Amino acid sequence: MKTIIHTEKAPAAIGPYSQAVKAGGFIFVSGQIPVNPATGEVVAGGVEAQTKQVLENLTAILNSQGLGLDRVVKTSVFIKDMNDFQKINAVYAEYFNSEAPARACVEVARLPKDVLVEIEAIAVV
Repeated sequence: MKTIIHTEKAPAAIGPYSQAVKAGGFIFVSGQIPVNPATGEVVAGGVEAQTKQVLENLTAILNSQGLGLDRVVKTSVFIKDMNDFQKINAVYAEYFNSEAPARACVEVARLPKDVLVEIEAIAVV
């Protein structure tokens, strides 16, 4: 049994996927990119601003289910340039400041809409 999750407070999917799916006591949040849900545009301001928007989008999806980032057990971070690793970590640490989830971080050749960062998450219900 699974439940599809959608909230207007996060960007709509730009392909054939759901914002998130609840199944087996977990919520699997699709990779979020730095799109402002109010404008539909990628945020300006560099990798720090983009990372902040991505984490705000993840938060909005979890909040729609009455959960917060404290329920996240695993994230996967996809970045355009590994040289941005420290900048991304600084913003990430503001959102996951205690009991950080397990995480993978990889550099990729390209991301949707040519953004600089994308993050997906798994949370416990």
